[in-house]
Amino acid sequence: MITIRKSDERGHANHGWLNTFHTFSFASYYDPKHVGFGPLRVINEDRVSPGKGFGSHGHEDMEILTYVISGALAHKDSMGNVETLQANDLQRMTAGTGIVHSEFNGSTKDPVHFLQIWIHPAQYGLTPGYEQLSLSEAEKSGRLRLVASPEGANGVLKIHQDARVLIGQTDEAKPLDYSVPTGRKAWVHVIHGAASVNGQPLNAGDAAAITDETMIAIRGTRPGAEVLLFDLR
Repeated sequence: MITIRKSDERGHANHGWLNTFHTFSFASYYDPKHVGFGPLRVINEDRVSPGKGFGSHGHEDMEILTYVISGALAHKDSMGNVETLQANDLQRMTAGTGIVHSEFNGSTKDPVHFLQIWIHPAQYGLTPGYEQLSLSEAEKSGRLRLVASPEGANGVLKIHQDARVLIGQTDEAKPLDYSVPTGRKAWVHVIHGAASVNGQPLNAGDAAAITDETMIAIRGTRPGAEVLLFDLR
């Protein structure tokens, strides 16, 4: 079964400095039909103006992934990490018992476009943690590249949940196929471009909730479409 979540159905707020879309209920946007998907709680697509950003604020008991699509995102946190993420960089924070962090546009002239993702951890009260990963275009082209998993290691971020996160770009010669293990489900989000998921056409910002399927077939309807896939229990 495939259920489509269209981009223009998402929650939306434009604060001038921040143009944000919420796939699931977040902040002042609440939709009882869209409060998460399994342990996947948040997919926010944010565009932040130059020199602007989110001041210091706290989180607890959440796995937080940030993926920069374009621009630069300056990060600082209470664990002592001070980083500037560029396009194709991913960051994982385990909020655990509590962290404080800030995120600002790292450029004085260009906007930054990024996704922030929250996943409920399998266990609360974890020690806060941080990891960062840089992807090349070649690593994503024509394949689904594993970027986060419970095991972590070897160029994969570790998340404290039975979930796997993959990023891929479609290639005419190499369509993206993914086998869904028995008893699991998946969420596919189109980052940019256009693609079909099991024959269903999707554009940037659209997503597909997939249950009771054994295979996911992703085909690019425009060259270089990029997708984010969550394999969830």
